[in-house]
Amino acid sequence: MEPTPGRPETCESVDLLAPEGYGEIIGGGQRMSRVEDLENAIRKHDLPREAYAWYIDLRKYGSTPHSGFGLGVERTVSWICGLEHIRETIPFPRMLNRLYP
Repeated sequence: MEPTPGRPETCESVDLLAPEGYGEIIGGGQRMSRVEDLENAIRKHDLPREAYAWYIDLRKYGSTPHSGFGLGVERTVSWICGLEHIRETIPFPRMLNRLYP
């Protein structure tokens, strides 16, 4: 994620938390846009640079800064419907007495 300008201990990201213990239903953030920051993060986390070469090239040769998010559909449905357990929202949940649809 993109570090916050002037506050490198934080990043440009957001989480939407549902009340009553349902937890995070949406998470999002801005991707790193500076090549130097991206390469430093890859080294810091001891990741193979060749696996990220295509992404580094995107940053070098024309990708624009962008963000993205993910919505936990089952968790959101669980919260909206007031269900006790998330498995009640999954079309074919695995349970102790049922492993197959």
